[in-house]
Amino acid sequence: MIDYSDNRYLELFETQKSHYIEIGNTTYKTRIKKLKRLQVALETTYKQDLRDALYKDFKKPQLEVDLTEIYPVVDEIKFISKHLRSWLRPQKVDTPIALLGGTSRIKNESKGVCLIISPWNFPVNLTFGPLVSAIAAGNTVILKPSEMTPHTSNVMSKIVTELFNENEVALIEGEVEVSQELLKLPFNHIFFTGSPQVGKIVMKAASKHLTSVTLELGGKSPVIVDDTTNLDKVVKKIIFGKFLNAGQTCIAPDYVLINDTIKSEFITSFKKHLKNFYTENPSMSHSFGRIVNQKHFERLHGYLEDAKSRNAEIIVGGIVEAIDNYIAPTLVFDISEDSELMQNEIFGPILPVKTYTSIPEMITYVNSKEKPLALYIFSKNKKRINEIINNTRAGSTCINHNLLQFLNHNLPFGGSNNSGIGKSHGYFGFLEFSNQRSILKQHTIGAVDLLTPPYTNVKQKLVDVTIKWF
Repeated sequence: MIDYSDNRYLELFETQKSHYIEIGNTTYKTRIKKLKRLQVALETTYKQDLRDALYKDFKKPQLEVDLTEIYPVVDEIKFISKHLRSWLRPQKVDTPIALLGGTSRIKNESKGVCLIISPWNFPVNLTFGPLVSAIAAGNTVILKPSEMTPHTSNVMSKIVTELFNENEVALIEGEVEVSQELLKLPFNHIFFTGSPQVGKIVMKAASKHLTSVTLELGGKSPVIVDDTTNLDKVVKKIIFGKFLNAGQTCIAPDYVLINDTIKSEFITSFKKHLKNFYTENPSMSHSFGRIVNQKHFERLHGYLEDAKSRNAEIIVGGIVEAIDNYIAPTLVFDISEDSELMQNEIFGPILPVKTYTSIPEMITYVNSKEKPLALYIFSKNKKRINEIINNTRAGSTCINHNLLQFLNHNLPFGGSNNSGIGKSHGYFGFLEFSNQRSILKQHTIGAVDLLTPPYTNVKQKLVDVTIKWF
């Protein structure tokens, strides 16, 4: 691990700044070669090290590591490797007849020195995923992973040190003070994943240097279930999406809205599938992780106690074990609107459920909150699905499943307003780390050259004709 104490942050930044033009002029072959080295590190060299580190940090099951940490990054590398050559080609665009004699094109060029600040819940995925896009676009990058998953950060540091020269990619470990110091530097782009509260701090710091930002935030992502579905299949999917990573997922179902006629059936199915997934005692299951640290455990425990004090009905779960930062998968009904569970993003294995009687009522409720990062709809009624989509706003939507939209690299991933700014994944991630530079080349004398001063009546008539007809 490199020690970036004292003025080393600035020194590192200046080193990358002095190389960013050179890195930005590398070919697609050179960039793909870098990405392939990272792919090998994740798939083979450091795969078990990452599994072990994530288990030490918060007992993340091995299968979840492979599925949610390693696979998305490897798949992103494969996708970009297929398309990067075409993305880097100058894109010819039409030139209006008023600019006759010229040709126009768009060149995707690197932004420069980029800072990626990643979270703890999917530290590998949400550190190396944006890095893949940044490298594809030809940038130099400083990575700052979360201090809450130190074992994983340490392994990622080894990977970066082994694969890259620090003048193009470097990883800095440390507490929140490190991020604060880095945010003082005039980066060309900042990619931050985390909470809306911290996102505002990042955006404020970036504004001092007019630095562009991508903010992947969160919020309360609703799940809407109507009375046309196969409820048994729906509940199974919701349980998977909610309790994956012990609920510590930015696009996890935050609360469920069900038609009031299916409440009893929903509860019965939930109990059955929860037992099938995690046994009678999820604390003993190797398929269920833990809360990342004591601070977040206490936060979630507080949400539960607050709900109980407001007479919420704990249908399943509610068991906590402080010694292991364990909170059981929990289902809550009759939750008051002013409770902590309904006011804050939960980011844990607690699922509130509310009932509705009509689609307009449910839509009004969803729209009373900030725009979510994701909105999920379970229904067989196409007209109803379209009504919900057309009358709500969200960063992404998945119909008849949840989380899966994140895995399609042909789709942009990101939020809107409180849930984020900008997009990532595939071509959209490449664009986020690129500047779309417009280039017009004049080959012969053009119409504008005939309209220079002194302005005459003849020239005025030419302008009039141009405005009217061209």
